[in-house]
Amino acid sequence: MIAFIKFIGRYTIELLIFLGRMFIFLVDSIYHIFTPPLKFRNFLRQVRFFGNKSMIVVVFTGAFSGMVLALQGYHALNKFGSEALLGPVVALSLIRELGPVLCALMVTGRAGSAVTAEIGIMRITEQIDALTVMAVNPMKYVVVPNILAGIVTFPLLTAVFDVVGIYGGYLISVHALGLSEGTYFSQMELHVDMEDIKIGLYKSLSFGLLVTWICTFMGYNAGYGARGVSRATTNAVVLSSVVILIWDYILGAFLL
Repeated sequence: MIAFIKFIGRYTIELLIFLGRMFIFLVDSIYHIFTPPLKFRNFLRQVRFFGNKSMIVVVFTGAFSGMVLALQGYHALNKFGSEALLGPVVALSLIRELGPVLCALMVTGRAGSAVTAEIGIMRITEQIDALTVMAVNPMKYVVVPNILAGIVTFPLLTAVFDVVGIYGGYLISVHALGLSEGTYFSQMELHVDMEDIKIGLYKSLSFGLLVTWICTFMGYNAGYGARGVSRATTNAVVLSSVVILIWDYILGAFLL
């Protein structure tokens, strides 16, 4: 019993230390965002890495998510004679929930893991220490461009995801299930308002900050050797995915 209590106490203390280090890292990152100079070239390179390089996976995921929503939603609404509401069901599901969440998960797996591995390799090869020796702030050079790029690109990728998903649902609804094109879009116009779009925007912005914060922190504090980098990358992807789902619920409940 004593050993179990010691284990719980030790685990709790280690968890609090870990969360404290993450919070200090976030505060330090935000501070350097607002202090010049901004490494603009690094920022543009990371915007391209997060945005352009992730476009294909976002488009494919969005298209098939919309198709699945339309297919399953039609059969569910058909039982109640409400097929005309298929357009709003697809649009609201994508804009409020699935668009921000699935897009964030896809970008985390594709770009977030790569960022963690890149910064982790810089850590174990002492490139970050070399930047410090050359009087170059590693936070401004390595971390800040990634966080800013995530905040900028996540909402844009989510918007692409939503639009592609809505048109994927349109293809299935109109051309496969025989729903009227006018009904699909007119009902969507009636039931989707700016408040729904704002909710999706707030979620995507927060996901962009959370994912880049976690991934850069894990890479920046990676252990030495190939095992340390691989462990940091795995932990970054898993923790980011879990935090995305938890924060989606918290933010969704708060904004309802």
